[in-house]
Amino acid sequence: MEASFEITLQMAIAVFAGILAQVLAAYLRVPSIVFLLMFGILLGADGIGLLHPQVLGTGLEVIVALATAIILFEGGLNLELRDLGKVSTSLQLLVTLGTMVTLLGGSMAAHWLGEFPWAIALLYASLVVVTGPTVISPLLKQIKVDRQVATLLEGEGVLIDPVGAILAVVVLNTILNDHAAPMAAISSVLTRLGVGAVVGGGGGWLMSWICKRATVLSFELKNLVVLAGLWGLFVLAQMLRSESGLMATVVAGVVFGAASVPEERLLRRFKGQLTILSISVLFILLAADLSIASLFALGWGSVLTVLALMFIVRPINILCCTWNSDLNWRQKLFLCWVAPRGIVSASVASLFAIVLTQRGINGGEAIKALVFLTIIMTVVCQGLTAGVIAQWLQITSQEATGAVIVGCNPLSLLLARLLQERGENVVMIDTDSQASQKAEAENLRVITSSALDENVLEEAGLGGMGTFLAMTTNGEVNYVLAQRAAEEFNPPRVLAVFPRDPQANNATTKMKVSQAFLGELQIKTWNQYLNDEQVKLGMTTLKEPGFSLQKIQLQALIKTGELVPIFIEREEKLQVMPADEVWQPGDRIIYLLHDPRPNLLKRLSGSSQATRLSLEKLPEVEELPIAKSSDISLKQL
Repeated sequence: MEASFEITLQMAIAVFAGILAQVLAAYLRVPSIVFLLMFGILLGADGIGLLHPQVLGTGLEVIVALATAIILFEGGLNLELRDLGKVSTSLQLLVTLGTMVTLLGGSMAAHWLGEFPWAIALLYASLVVVTGPTVISPLLKQIKVDRQVATLLEGEGVLIDPVGAILAVVVLNTILNDHAAPMAAISSVLTRLGVGAVVGGGGGWLMSWICKRATVLSFELKNLVVLAGLWGLFVLAQMLRSESGLMATVVAGVVFGAASVPEERLLRRFKGQLTILSISVLFILLAADLSIASLFALGWGSVLTVLALMFIVRPINILCCTWNSDLNWRQKLFLCWVAPRGIVSASVASLFAIVLTQRGINGGEAIKALVFLTIIMTVVCQGLTAGVIAQWLQITSQEATGAVIVGCNPLSLLLARLLQERGENVVMIDTDSQASQKAEAENLRVITSSALDENVLEEAGLGGMGTFLAMTTNGEVNYVLAQRAAEEFNPPRVLAVFPRDPQANNATTKMKVSQAFLGELQIKTWNQYLNDEQVKLGMTTLKEPGFSLQKIQLQALIKTGELVPIFIEREEKLQVMPADEVWQPGDRIIYLLHDPRPNLLKRLSGSSQATRLSLEKLPEVEELPIAKSSDISLKQL
């Protein structure tokens, strides 16, 4: 009874400390692994001594194996094949050529700088070739870099984990067996990868087929079926060939994610929650088992080894693998900086330390300490500074362009055309096929379906767009659509045309969804104006001399319902105008001005051909009489 209670107590402490670390990290907006390592070491034998992972015995290895399977399956599930296609060549090179560059560079650094024997140096390098989704994914969720960079980092982290783990096992077997031939080692790697790919591919397809066809199963039961299935695939692959289970779980996740299973996003949430729990418990337990004395015993040579890995080996890796890609120098520089190591390195290093010690080979504890030193230095240095670096390099998703616009009406078509003329990617969504045809006539990409369907938003590529704009003629529908988009995809800018302050008590949602253009935009009225050609498309630049007067003049026209601002251009970035935007000197305002005269002249001339709006400076706004301007300013004041 006492032994079982001790194990229960250890697990309870690990779970509590892990979730507390996650909460603090989310509150302070730093990578969770920082607090996980800190809490683990603090609770371990070299801290206050509450956690003793060795009490778990072989159960620790079981927890590590099953939790890692969940983590890698979730990583494969979140890989977007459409996005991978854009960086496929660079990703293939990172997983193949990049692995060899890190293996050779890390080995030389550990041997020459850390003064490790070549065998131990090679084993260390094989353990740190992985970058791990356990650190990359939470980090990217916090800093929100542009989609191309995020896809490359996520893909590298997920795909290189099983490759690195298998490579490390082969290197360990080579060390334990001095007579192993190089060709046998290469064959062993390829065999394990092949077995894992076949088992994972078949199993992933079978799980997706069950989830699609088994309509009698509830959503909760489908989640558990997938969980049992991925663990079953992991064990099956391990039985067929040791260390092939990791590859099986990654491939199963990729295949399952590509199968478009109903309620897939809800399933991803469930797997994401399991992944957070797995990461939290694993890092706490493994960090608690780390000896601080072994870290200090490494000396400055090991610190130089890690620095060489960060500042020499990684940049060479990125330059070799992305030299012929369409990535710009800012994106490449960010890739050079971000390569934190995660749970796979820590867990495999802990297991290897036990094996080497049991075989009587020196260096087991030292290599474990060096791997943890690598994790600590890369996570602290790169994880804590990644957000600042991304903003400095201007590659955050806040810089993302493109728009998904829901509703094909005259006003939305005008906005889409203007954005497309600026070179931005625009996708429109509408359930009305006739309205969609009008958009296609403007050479706009249209999806004729409901924007309430998450798969439709995914097809539109909302995950990589900068703006979501709902502007159907139904304000309540627009608000609901914007809510869904903000909650499920969280693009940088979510706007909608809706009545003033619906559900005013929902402060959280109000922060996510902004009113577009005006607090009370009569969208049907302006659509009619556009149909009747009773509008002009104008632009004006707010200048420092007379800024207040310009602002008052524009606001007076807005209040009379004669003018609606549709875009604001600031620092050469064109964005849809939010209703609560604070204008600044230097801003360029693009607007629509109601003017019934063009339609009257058109009728008098007998012309029936529609004229295309062009952007111009309008005297009605630019050159108001001084006396009239003074009257307006006095009334406003």
